Amino acid sequence: MNSTNRSSPASDGRDSREPNTTMSAPQKSSSTRRDEESSASGDRGFPVGGAVGALVLVWLSLTPSLLPRGPLFQGVVTGAAAAFGYGLGSAVAALLRWMVQRQRGPAPAALRWALAIVACLGSVAVLAWYADWQSELRSLMGVSGLSWHAYPIIVAIAAVVFVVLIAISRLCWAMSRGVGGLLARVMPTRVAAVLGGVVVAAVAVAAVNGLVADVAMSMLNETFKAVNEETSPDTEEPVLAERSGGPGSLVSWDSLGRQGRIFVSNGPTAGELSAFSGKPAREPIRVYTGLDSAETIRAEADLAVAELRRAGGFERAVLGVATTTGTGWINESTASALEYVAGGDSALVSMQYSYLPSWLSFVVDQERARQAGQALFEAVHAEWDLLPVDRRPKLVVFGESLGSFGGEAAFSSIQDMAARTDGVLFVGPTATNPVWRDATARRDPGSPQWLPIYRDGHTVRFVADTPDLARPDTGWTAPKVVYLQHASDPITWWTPQLLFQKPDWLDEERGRDVLPSTRWIPVVTFLQVSADMAVAVDVPDGHGHTFQADIADAWVAILSPAGWTATDTERLREILRGAE
Repeated sequence: MNSTNRSSPASDGRDSREPNTTMSAPQKSSSTRRDEESSASGDRGFPVGGAVGALVLVWLSLTPSLLPRGPLFQGVVTGAAAAFGYGLGSAVAALLRWMVQRQRGPAPAALRWALAIVACLGSVAVLAWYADWQSELRSLMGVSGLSWHAYPIIVAIAAVVFVVLIAISRLCWAMSRGVGGLLARVMPTRVAAVLGGVVVAAVAVAAVNGLVADVAMSMLNETFKAVNEETSPDTEEPVLAERSGGPGSLVSWDSLGRQGRIFVSNGPTAGELSAFSGKPAREPIRVYTGLDSAETIRAEADLAVAELRRAGGFERAVLGVATTTGTGWINESTASALEYVAGGDSALVSMQYSYLPSWLSFVVDQERARQAGQALFEAVHAEWDLLPVDRRPKLVVFGESLGSFGGEAAFSSIQDMAARTDGVLFVGPTATNPVWRDATARRDPGSPQWLPIYRDGHTVRFVADTPDLARPDTGWTAPKVVYLQHASDPITWWTPQLLFQKPDWLDEERGRDVLPSTRWIPVVTFLQVSADMAVAVDVPDGHGHTFQADIADAWVAILSPAGWTATDTERLREILRGAE
């Protein structure tokens, strides 16, 4: 009877030894499912670690830099800093979770609210500090202040830049995971994941350096070539034989390019020079060859020398060899100041080597600048060296920004400059100038990087303001070399090393127009100085990358003209200020 009432273990048709699969997996509670869904949602959201990193980098991006920044470039810097901080914060949070073996989950609501409050209050405080130092720096440099609507514009631009950069990074991450998933079919999962990232990175770099770079450079060259063919409305074809493109010239007016045409059609006339000095003056010679004047850089340099010979340049008292910036631009203040100091008994020669703007040439065309500077000087020097010593003009070399880099290319050292020229003026040198960099690195102890003293100043002087020409108080023998540079010039101080290495110019005493509150911050300072480069010439003379009046004093020191007075220098400074 008991047997009839007892349930048989096999009464459901299964062997009693077979596991009950319907009960083998633990049933998940509704609360567990909600936690997992929330965790998954948190993975796709805005993690606290990333938010903290982005917030900190946003605040740091608003700290003082070299130059006043408008809302556009400040927004770009802040957005890029936020994206970097987001990635860094997310990576640190992931590392910490891995170290404590904790799964990622949603942050408590209280923590999120606390972070939001801190973000709002802290951002208001940092923006107030930003407005304060911006006002101080703008007052120091004589620049107008920011209007109230600049601040919402900064926020909007920063948000757009941040979203774009994060979207690009997530797209790359998704592609890496996709490639890793395909590779995981034939290799271990973790190895496939790593290789997926490597493959995507390699393809991206190859695309940027290959197809994308080629297409971009082709488009840029065509665009700026069209600009090069334009003629400025205030330039006229020369009627003087002393100018390239004029009567008897070996080069045509059209072949000079836009900047070449501006150069040869400007400058003081013999009448203006005579009125300045009170003495009869000669018509200055200006020789220029454009990219369309010859097939190669070497051929262009040879043509420039032939044109210089035709115009009588080797028969003048002073012969100036200038290396241009990317588009072929020459600072008119540097050229005309030399002509005033020489009383018109001068000849200037230069050549174009690129269609691209200076900042773009600096990135992609440095080799052409070097080749052009070297080829032109060597060609001129070879002709000059054939002249009898008592009939040679004073041979001087000058260039600004990328032009100083190209001009340096003909020389191995400061001593080489002194041995083969009668004077050198390089304005706003770049941090990549090899001779400048070597002299700065080997500066005399106690002199700062932003204004070094090299070998007691016997040959070269580094000048931020006119009084620096007398620094140090030692003998300065000819030939004289001058580097005119500003402590606040980002063109001079920008290097990739700013990313993770503190520069001496922020570790030593500050320059005269650099705020004491300026500090080096890894990555952030690099972004700030990079943005400063874009506005380097948007400040008054004497700051940033704007050079005008002090060029007069530099040429007077280099050429030592007979009968020249301090009053003459001040009058010339006023003329150069009026040319801004």
